[in-house]
Amino acid sequence: MSKIIIGSTPKKDGFRMPGEFEPQDHVYMIWPERGDNWHSGGKPAQWNFVSVAKAIAKFTPVTMCVNQGQYENARVMLGEDIRVIEISSNDSWMRDSGPTFVINNLGERRMVDWDFNAWGGLVDGLYFPWDQDSLLPTKIGEMDAFDRYRTEGFVLEGGSFHVDGEGTVITTEECLLSEGRNPHLGKSDIEEYLKEYLNVEKVIWLGKGIDPEETNGHVDDVVSYVKPGVVLCLWTEDKNHVYYDICQDAYKRLSEATDAKGRKLEIHKMPLPLENIYITAEEAKNTDVVIGSIPRAARDICPGTYVNYLVTNNGVIVPQFGDVNDSKAIKILQGLFPGKEIVGVETRQIVLGGGNIHCITQQRPSSKIK
Repeated sequence: MSKIIIGSTPKKDGFRMPGEFEPQDHVYMIWPERGDNWHSGGKPAQWNFVSVAKAIAKFTPVTMCVNQGQYENARVMLGEDIRVIEISSNDSWMRDSGPTFVINNLGERRMVDWDFNAWGGLVDGLYFPWDQDSLLPTKIGEMDAFDRYRTEGFVLEGGSFHVDGEGTVITTEECLLSEGRNPHLGKSDIEEYLKEYLNVEKVIWLGKGIDPEETNGHVDDVVSYVKPGVVLCLWTEDKNHVYYDICQDAYKRLSEATDAKGRKLEIHKMPLPLENIYITAEEAKNTDVVIGSIPRAARDICPGTYVNYLVTNNGVIVPQFGDVNDSKAIKILQGLFPGKEIVGVETRQIVLGGGNIHCITQQRPSSKIK
């Protein structure tokens, strides 16, 4: 059974969100099929999702949530090592529509069920309706027996923040202060929600992300935590690059910041892919046009970034684009995560949908606390 916890917050109850580098016992994903987001009926994206799921499953058990009409197809494509469960959804971004897990010092786990509105609701959201996405935390809680905190009236997505597990969260102003999220709340009000529901003391605000049209600038494309006090920041020295100013500003803000423990951050740089990733005319033509969704167009730039990776126990699953910098990204991560296996997975089809490996996954911390 699963219940909503009324009248309290994770902070009040002694629960915190662990860092992604802490032990996990499960990773959740959602199967892609939406024709107005994934071209060619979602088939190319599905093969990328299969590759990601199988890479994760080498280190951590995976559950794939699948709509009824795709259950048999997903069951066959994923193989016997992946748990496949029929759960309805509107699209396939588990990081954002799924729950965030919190844990206490006894190893007890609960979920935070953020109010989800498809990255901006009727103001600038990506699709309507999002009713089945909103039910995902409820269904996961029922399926795997986790109680949940519900942030009714406070909109947030998991890809919009990163925590260090020791009291610090990093996010962006572009996303959390956007008109379609929480226009009734000021910056300090939003900080209080983050502090209460993630159990943090310090919020580090970056400026913008690299995907203003998709997510209003999620932070998980730009920066990630390697461990407490150590971050990886997206980087380019090409002044003509479309993301140059964003990378420079993020690095500057991180350089000037201190975390909840009073530490200056150790910052490592992750290069962008050398070549920008664009939707081709053929891919745009084979993407459905649906009222209520933002249409895809040829030459739309996609948020290609190696920072959108997943750390899961003894592995790090990192995007690959067939780019000259693919191997550089793997080498950098090998240096930052000694003892972990760095697994590169081709994910161009995922980034065409507006995100990458971190966006399509959500980790569940192990009950065995660090």
